[in-house]
Amino acid sequence: MGHSVSGACRRISCANAIPASLAAEQLCLDHFLDEAFARTDQAMERCQMGQAIDSLSLESLLADALTIVNNLDDEPTERNPDQRDRMLELLLILANLHEYVAHRPVRIVRPA
Repeated sequence: MGHSVSGACRRISCANAIPASLAAEQLCLDHFLDEAFARTDQAMERCQMGQAIDSLSLESLLADALTIVNNLDDEPTERNPDQRDRMLELLLILANLHEYVAHRPVRIVRPA
C-alpha cells in the first residue's frame, strides 16, 4: 500500500506525486493538507461566531479525517516527517472541532 498513482498534483508548478487515496482530488498530500486546514479553520471560525454550518461542509470534514487516517495507514517509508506531523495536527484539530460542535449550540443547516 501507500502507492502513488501516475501523474502529478493538479496545482500549477507542483510535480509531487498523488497518493492513491487522493486520486479523486488530483492533489498531492501537501496541497490536500493545505486545503483541509483551510476548510477546518473556516468551519471553526463559523462555529465561534455562532454561524450555521451546512451539513455538506461537516461531511467534507469527516471525509478529510478519513483520508488522513488512510494516508497514515498507507504511509510510505519515504514520507516526510513534517507531513506526518501535519496530518496528526489536522486530526487533532478536527477532533476538537467535533467536540466543539457536540457541546455548543451550533446550528447545522442542510443546503437547499
